[in-house]
Amino acid sequence: QLQLVESGGGLVQPGGSLRLSCAASGGPFDVYAVGWFRQAPGKERDGVSCITSDGGLTNYGDSVKGRFTISRDNAKNTVYLQMDNLNPDDTAVYYCAADLLGYPCRADAFRSWGQGTQVTVSS
Repeated sequence: QLQLVESGGGLVQPGGSLRLSCAASGGPFDVYAVGWFRQAPGKERDGVSCITSDGGLTNYGDSVKGRFTISRDNAKNTVYLQMDNLNPDDTAVYYCAADLLGYPCRADAFRSWGQGTQVTVSS
């Protein structure tokens, strides 16, 4: 089973940017769809963005469209989430997940999960 490790989280001021990375090992990464999800305290785990195995298709949650960009480098077994113009509502633990299908972009469609990385947006 694929192992996933997220990195890049931290504390950032409103309007700032962060880039999250999801590094994979233990499998042929380029056959897996990958998604980014986030969970704030007391809330459900929501889909942020997903990308197909070849990077040809992406989708985004309504709250992050135009601010976040997902990409992948299969040669490096890594998926990225560039987050710009962050606001306090983006504060959450961010998880990456992978699945051979990974459709739709919902948590219940993904079977391999990382441990998460905390993103806090605050002044």
